[in-house]
Amino acid sequence: MAQQINVFAQNQPGRLERLTQVLMEIGINIRAITISGSEDYGVLKLLVDDPPKAFEALQVEGFSAFMKDVVAVVMDDQPGGLFRVCRALGERGVNVEDAYGFVVKDRQTAILVIEVEKIPEAEEIVTGAGFRIMSDEELYSL
Repeated sequence: MAQQINVFAQNQPGRLERLTQVLMEIGINIRAITISGSEDYGVLKLLVDDPPKAFEALQVEGFSAFMKDVVAVVMDDQPGGLFRVCRALGERGVNVEDAYGFVVKDRQTAILVIEVEKIPEAEEIVTGAGFRIMSDEELYSL
């Protein structure tokens, strides 16, 4: 199962620089990142090529990090791709708690990374709707 690293950090200059430096120094490649913040604190969500290694390094450096299971849905990079995934989940009562997406270099395929409460149910729903779940190995090697 795919995992991302979530980091709770103070919203101050240099904090993101230090976090990315830690990952760079151990050879971690960041595949995707989201940052949502308030005035004082923020949450960073990182999709990296080696989550256990990144998690350990960030914790050693004093970052408040944890690993979170996610589902990576492969979809066509065209209008309506996201809608079809959301419709499949919504019709079956699955709430998407958080999500982000990106397009892979072929510009035909998009990946939607979602956080949901019931991962096995969400995976069953989206595969039943004709979508493919990307394995963690595939995701980390993009």
